[in-house]
Amino acid sequence: MAKGWNVVVLSRRDNELSDRVRYVWWDGVNIDAWAEEIDGADVVVNLAGRTINCRYTKKNRQQIYDSREYSTQVIGEAIAQANQPPRVWLNASAGTIYKHSLDRSMDEATGEIQSVEPGRPRDKWEFSVDVVNRWEQALFNADTPSTRRIAMRLSMVFGTGRGGVYEAFRKITRLGLSGTQGTGSQFVSWLHLEDFLRMVEWCIEHENIDGPINMCAPNPLTNREFLKDLRYACGAKVGLPAARWMLEIGAFLMRTETELLLKSRRVIPGKLLESGFKFNYPNWPEAVHAIEAAWLDAK
Repeated sequence: MAKGWNVVVLSRRDNELSDRVRYVWWDGVNIDAWAEEIDGADVVVNLAGRTINCRYTKKNRQQIYDSREYSTQVIGEAIAQANQPPRVWLNASAGTIYKHSLDRSMDEATGEIQSVEPGRPRDKWEFSVDVVNRWEQALFNADTPSTRRIAMRLSMVFGTGRGGVYEAFRKITRLGLSGTQGTGSQFVSWLHLEDFLRMVEWCIEHENIDGPINMCAPNPLTNREFLKDLRYACGAKVGLPAARWMLEIGAFLMRTETELLLKSRRVIPGKLLESGFKFNYPNWPEAVHAIEAAWLDAK
């Protein structure tokens, strides 16, 4: 916006935000009038996808697959038929594509992608990997030779927005429930919202960046350290620990999955660091204190 960009949001909602941001109807599945917005656009950023914060039932799994694959495929079709295709297409993805790792960090060059038989994940953790594999295949199989493509392998993004991941963690912290989860040795990859927005702008401006890009802070930390710093920032003196079996019961009651807490995501942004990107918030303690201060100021 600071650069004078006009933003079009493809969405099922239909309301104006400002004179330079407008909504256009999009069902995420079919080519329609919205495709005209792609023709002549400079940049396309696709963040569509059903939330994974749910139980992995057969119905929910299919919706998670479809919402990501169909939206990506149809954007590829719109770009392919455009007379003036966009210069760059950034498509959401996830850092969970990498193996559960306690002993070393995973970047784009050396990170181990978990092996999954296509379409037949054997457990819930492999399901998430399969989702990301199919999501990225839809992106890179698209017939868009004139458009640079980037798969944004995102970690959890923390900001002050209502309904976001920070609000959820802050709530359990204030209730005294943010002690070690499981063993506490699993790694947490995270990213400050401000740095995420700067990454998007950086990738748009640097034409040598393409393919899968890890979008996370350069310093993942253990679940134990992550929650300790969160408690300190929020002024919570108590954090009750939860064994794995407790988390399984809690996840069932909350209609979600323990994978979101127990899988060790030790991901680092190799390509971004090599390109010269500088983080405003490379370390979690400073990031969480800044977010909490902004949260309190916004009240």
